[in-house]
Amino acid sequence: MTETTRRQLHLGAILEGVGADHNSWLDPNLPGDASIDINWYIDNARAAEAAKFDLVFIVDSPYITPDTAPHFLNRLEPLTLLSAVAASTARIGLVGTLTTSYWEPYNVARQFGSLDQISGGRAGWNVVTTGLEGAARNYGREEHFDHKVRYARAREFVDVVQGLWDSYEDDAFPRDRAARLFLDKAKQHRLDHRGEHFSVAGPLALSRSRQGQPVIFQAGDSHEGRDLGAAIAEGTFTGAQDFETGRSYYADIKARAAALGRNPDLIKILPGLTPIIAETDEEAQAIAAAAQEALDIDKLLVQLGRAFNYHDFSRYDLDAPFPDLSGVTLNSYKGHAERIIREAQGRKLTLREAAYQLGQWRTDFVGSPQTIADRIEQWFIGRAADGFLLRVTRPGDFALFRERVVPILQERGLFRADYAHDTLRGHLGLPIPENRHGRERREPPAIAAE
Repeated sequence: MTETTRRQLHLGAILEGVGADHNSWLDPNLPGDASIDINWYIDNARAAEAAKFDLVFIVDSPYITPDTAPHFLNRLEPLTLLSAVAASTARIGLVGTLTTSYWEPYNVARQFGSLDQISGGRAGWNVVTTGLEGAARNYGREEHFDHKVRYARAREFVDVVQGLWDSYEDDAFPRDRAARLFLDKAKQHRLDHRGEHFSVAGPLALSRSRQGQPVIFQAGDSHEGRDLGAAIAEGTFTGAQDFETGRSYYADIKARAAALGRNPDLIKILPGLTPIIAETDEEAQAIAAAAQEALDIDKLLVQLGRAFNYHDFSRYDLDAPFPDLSGVTLNSYKGHAERIIREAQGRKLTLREAAYQLGQWRTDFVGSPQTIADRIEQWFIGRAADGFLLRVTRPGDFALFRERVVPILQERGLFRADYAHDTLRGHLGLPIPENRHGRERREPPAIAAE
């Protein structure tokens, strides 16, 4: 059996409306209100479904400033959005972001459980702890939770949500009209959770979907974030921007999962993908160079500062060495911030160089459709990725990927030609989690020897 028949490449589409950079919205073919236009999301989800993508992915954050990138300034709430998309699609997975820092487990269990039912088993939850400290004041707190506390809360939060999703055994509702029996009460279960951060009684007023439970995604890159992903995630999103970084992240997450007794093959590593595609490699390189020339240094500084809770980098000399940030908070996107400091200092970058090299989403995927497919195959075969999440905003770029790159991947046997399943777990090759109460009923605890 070959490598490609043992594993299947996975593709998702991050639907970003007018864009998470500061220039995409200028594309004349992109509606200026795409980020709040449900028809834009539905059309792109249908296009991704026609190309047999595994899923669409909606990012979110509960804090903005006047300098925030266009898409983040004015966008739809993920669960409302995905519920509308669910009714307009049939097979593609639907993954949305909700924070464990400023929601309650019961609400999240109910919302994602409802999306899972509405979509027929296609829901996924991207678990985040919220990086930006300013979010605290939107939820009645003066200070953001400490980084380690956020991740401890997140672990307990997910445990509670998954417990609530198992409130009903799969055959709890006989709906026997002759016997006038709607519910088998013995198969409804309270959670009665009392932990360090949450106290939740349950049960959840919702049964499980066809895929058992929504799929759990996670994207943390700090030490705590990677530990959380290894413990709970079935899919991880990473910003790895070159092959060696991707391979290192891949090996690290899989090793951490194995150390916890998990099957590492059941965690799908999905780096973000922002390809620049043209008819030839030379044309694509020219487009990339022109895009680099058009970058605004002031906006790059804002993007660089976002990892440090929008720290103001404009106060420093652009051509001096990268500034000493020892007094700046790392309680926002800690893993990303630490990587910026490490790379800037290790490579002895000036602030200007750091802004251009680290203040934007760089891409290792520039070239003709053939070249892009070659690079995707390299990452997949080389164990730097199990698939990719394609950032979708400019319509022409998305069409080129679907129409020119995907067919090459299909011809090589790397990517499906048609769906074999109609749930998100099925697309990703993940098992349906057994209901914990059904398992306990089937396997009663052993009697201890006297």
